[in-house]
Amino acid sequence: MKAAGTCGITAPIFAFVCIFAAVASWSQFSWTNNALSDLGVQPGATAAVFNVGLVVCGVLCMAFAAGLFKLVGKRVLGKLGVFLFVLACVFLVAIGIFNENFRPIHYDVSVGFFVSLPISVLVLVGALWLAGEHKLSVFSLALGLAAAVPWVLQFTVPYVSGVAIPEFASALAGAVWAIVLSVKMLRKARSKA
Repeated sequence: MKAAGTCGITAPIFAFVCIFAAVASWSQFSWTNNALSDLGVQPGATAAVFNVGLVVCGVLCMAFAAGLFKLVGKRVLGKLGVFLFVLACVFLVAIGIFNENFRPIHYDVSVGFFVSLPISVLVLVGALWLAGEHKLSVFSLALGLAAAVPWVLQFTVPYVSGVAIPEFASALAGAVWAIVLSVKMLRKARSKA
């Protein structure tokens, strides 16, 4: 639980540091006109920093999933939620490996990530509730919806020409969710020590 919680906190922080570093290194980046993945094909350090950030984040989140499994994996719903979360992690790693130069693979893994992340969190709402983690369940419901809503809005009432903003908003919701659950894991690990 301690290692999983540490990975769950480190992963999103590392990813967002890399994303912001990549944004800062490409002066033409536009939050309203670009996709975040556009950073992954820019020459120089921009692409490397962005892609490494996604791959490392995905791998660390798989380690976080091991703790998540201990938290909710006793029932079928928990196992399904953790499986979907690990699938989201695999898609995230694949986004970093198969950048926009690898079409249509890049598009497929990107859609896979942004669909499986909120679905996994929403499935885990029920698993957390059944595990007696009612506050975390309600929190997960709010963050799962927060990860989905930017995409629902983008496809029903498009509010930007690029997708960087819905990508960022959805990923941020997932990051906050992972960090809060990681803190819970670390507290559980300390109480058992």
